[in-house]
Amino acid sequence: MSLLHSNIIGEKGVDLVILHGFLGMGDNWKTHARGLAALGFRVHLIDQRNHGRSFWSSDFTYSLMAEDVAAYCKEHQLKNILALGHSMGGKTVMHLACNHPDLVRACIIADIAPKKYEPHHQQILNGLAHLNFDQITSRSAADDALSSYVNDPGTRQFLLKNLYWVTPGTLGLRVNIEVLKNVSHLIGEGLQANEQASLPCLFIKGALSDYILDTDYPIIKHHFPNAELALIPKAGHWLHAENPKLFFEVMSQWFQKQHKF
Repeated sequence: MSLLHSNIIGEKGVDLVILHGFLGMGDNWKTHARGLAALGFRVHLIDQRNHGRSFWSSDFTYSLMAEDVAAYCKEHQLKNILALGHSMGGKTVMHLACNHPDLVRACIIADIAPKKYEPHHQQILNGLAHLNFDQITSRSAADDALSSYVNDPGTRQFLLKNLYWVTPGTLGLRVNIEVLKNVSHLIGEGLQANEQASLPCLFIKGALSDYILDTDYPIIKHHFPNAELALIPKAGHWLHAENPKLFFEVMSQWFQKQHKF
């Protein structure tokens, strides 16, 4: 089995695994990881399959992605970990908590619920799939081409973090767009009714986001009966980037409480 790529920040301490969202990568969380390492955590910034520097595969389900993380933990001899996942990464953490209850001691889920979501990434995926790197030879040219599909400059800058130089003068994408453009329906899949985990869990919602609604609280409690809820004001779905100071405060204090520093 192929192992996931990671960037480990912190020499020692409590192992904390962070899983990024769809079309992201572990390094999106580097600033928060450095802050956590200063508090005594050893942070594993993991690239999920078909993202970042991790392996590519045509198989792409949350069950498989959870098994990828479990295999990573086994390889690195990690036990009783803390886990944080944002959006798609949050769904992976949910599956990991339900399927490997002895591995995860506590988790934070950032702005995603256990429910099913309708596909809504297709315009972004089409834009990335239509980037022609035979003609696009600079980041600014890629930004200009993507602007026909994605109006918001901030979203484009997030997506274009996936650009890298394959060879001098030749750009490419770190995400496996050929697979990802066809799996947006799988990204929205929810947990099965019988999947539950009794571990301590904190769901953090961005106040300006509609990913978690008031009507979702019963399903959260069904799957995670010991779940707590927190709200980050002045932040949408990218709450960790839009209100980073408060997000870090809420997240780090909750993790410290779970470990009882």
